Amino acid sequence: MKTSFQDIIQSDTLILVDFYATWCGPCQMLAPILKQVKDNLGDRVTVLKIDVDKNQEIAALYQVRGVPTLLLFRKGKILWKQSGLQSKEALVSILLEHSI
Repeated sequence: MKTSFQDIIQSDTLILVDFYATWCGPCQMLAPILKQVKDNLGDRVTVLKIDVDKNQEIAALYQVRGVPTLLLFRKGKILWKQSGLQSKEALVSILLEHSI
């Protein structure tokens, strides 16, 4: 059974969604940063990557106008949204702020 995006973002766990495109340079730079963030925070956060070219409806629903765009969800609510490349330190700080 395939879990839907809406089901995933309803989680009690923080869900960091990376809206990216395969042709996007900054998106490729963000991928290892997100891995470091996940390694740093472990089970406190789930990182989900959404290819905007393959998931245009979801990208449109959340008004993703540029890539990369990061959205942070918990229980279906958007806690934070930011476009552009983010540093590991900034992301960890934001996630810890919302993990309480």
